[in-house]
Amino acid sequence: MTAAPDLHAQDLHGALQDPLLGSIGFLNEVMGRHPDAISFAPGAPHPEFVRDLDTRALADRFVDHLVADRGLDPARAERILYEYGPAQGLINGLVAEALAGDQGIRADPREIVITVGAQEALLLTLRALFRHPGAAGGGDVLAVTDPCYVGITGAARLLDIPVAPVREGPAGPDIDDLAARCREARREGRRVRACYVTPDFSNPGGARMRLDLRHRLLELAAREDLLLIEDNAYGFTAAEDDTLPGLKALDSRRRVIHVGTFAKVGFPGARVGYAVADQRVRHPDGERLLAEELADLKTMVTVNTPPLAQAVVGGLLLDHGRSLTALARRKAERYRRNLDCLLEALDRHLADGLPPGIAWHRPAGGFFVRVDLPVPADLALLEVSAADYGVLWTPMSQFSLTGNGERQLRLSCSYLDPDRIETGVRRLVAFLRKEAAA
Repeated sequence: MTAAPDLHAQDLHGALQDPLLGSIGFLNEVMGRHPDAISFAPGAPHPEFVRDLDTRALADRFVDHLVADRGLDPARAERILYEYGPAQGLINGLVAEALAGDQGIRADPREIVITVGAQEALLLTLRALFRHPGAAGGGDVLAVTDPCYVGITGAARLLDIPVAPVREGPAGPDIDDLAARCREARREGRRVRACYVTPDFSNPGGARMRLDLRHRLLELAAREDLLLIEDNAYGFTAAEDDTLPGLKALDSRRRVIHVGTFAKVGFPGARVGYAVADQRVRHPDGERLLAEELADLKTMVTVNTPPLAQAVVGGLLLDHGRSLTALARRKAERYRRNLDCLLEALDRHLADGLPPGIAWHRPAGGFFVRVDLPVPADLALLEVSAADYGVLWTPMSQFSLTGNGERQLRLSCSYLDPDRIETGVRRLVAFLRKEAAA
């Protein structure tokens, strides 16, 4: 006799049935079954940057900072690392200094909340902004670029926030299309409450906004009374003579909530991110900062970001002159070399006898390169690529809300060494010549 099930899927939150969750799990499972395959799938930092990481020394560096700069008793400063700590964070001042010096973002430490990675910052921001998501006959809508990072669309799904896709081209979101989504929402009795955007080398599209389009987007945000959620995890990979100010640095009307992470410029295991949320929130008895509101929400999600992890990140900043640019410089050089290596290998190996319908995009930075195919780049084709050719990639369809990425794949070059990139491209080319021409 078969035992009765304890739970039924239809009684659980609908996000658990989302195909996106299953597709990501399938990708991990494929990687596990083919450990010898060269993987262009993970958008992870290169492991070389953690080989000589002395977390104890970095934490001690931060403790010394608490004693010297804040005048704390040494025993008290040490104990802070092992306690819960304030929900809003411990390293807010160091982050504020780094943002001001490197990115031109002028934020008071009170306008920053330190989070468990950028993902928590996104989740808290959405929870705070969307009071009536998806309400019948009304409610708020989140606009996102299409294709889009699954972390934001997944968070919206968990919170039952409807998402409106906005076309993305090589120069970022189509601002006219975003304006059209705003008008469409108004006709339906709703409003676009916020728009998620990555201005520099987006994941997965690799798009980068021109400076004039950044200004246009800010003007549209003011005109339409919407907020911009800026995620600029890959901006540090731009060449030193090709940097552009982020949206928050250009923001004179407090329209931008800036989300950052130390996963790429530091190391992902720390799980430390932040949000710059300087918007004023009116209450009957006065005003509060949006960052303070996010910190209140955080107490019901993760309570606080682990002080020990914050201390290690704080030590990294102190060791690099309180500068994100200095912290990221060696990493940025590595990722630019890897990207050049990937593009050069594609150019060389696909120069002759290119099957019709195959092309690749050429971003100037970031971790990712998109490849166009004449056939659907689905999970079945990924299985063939892994099993028969020993190379892994990510289907772009996982990132699209409209199906536009059905015949594209994403290659990530951040995690690999140049020799592995070269071998991986040779395998990929063999796969493309055989399977794309079939």
